Amino acid sequence: MADIADDTAGVIVRPPIAWGLAVLAGFALHWLMPLPFLLPAGWLGAIVFAAALALVAWAISTMTRAGSNVPTNLPTTTIVEAGPYRFTRNPIYLGMVLGLIGLAIAFNSLWLLVTLVPFALVIRYGVIAREEAYLERKFGDVYRRYRARVRRWL
Repeated sequence: MADIADDTAGVIVRPPIAWGLAVLAGFALHWLMPLPFLLPAGWLGAIVFAAALALVAWAISTMTRAGSNVPTNLPTTTIVEAGPYRFTRNPIYLGMVLGLIGLAIAFNSLWLLVTLVPFALVIRYGVIAREEAYLERKFGDVYRRYRARVRRWL
């Protein structure tokens, strides 16, 4: 009998954990040694963060309605091509990146932008690359056609 772990992408870290660590590290560094980079623009950061949150919520609800699993430690059951998945193959991760940018702007913290770099690298190479290989193995031509039509990010 196959284990559920055999039918997953085998990502190196759960994305919400990676995002939370990036946010915590950014705030900790900002607390220890503040590095402002803009004039205060909390309202703009709040708008960017709210838009990011809305994108993540839209993507999660779209995937759930399609009957697939959102957590990376569960099997993907279908290729979702509706909602935000028409424009980007990774709307949840895009939302996470935009959320970090929104927080950086809202709190005027260069450190939050700095932590965006390792976060984005981990997501791109430790999560997305593994997910793409998994989806191609599992769904073959269906995934390859989707991948040819829709960009990874935007």
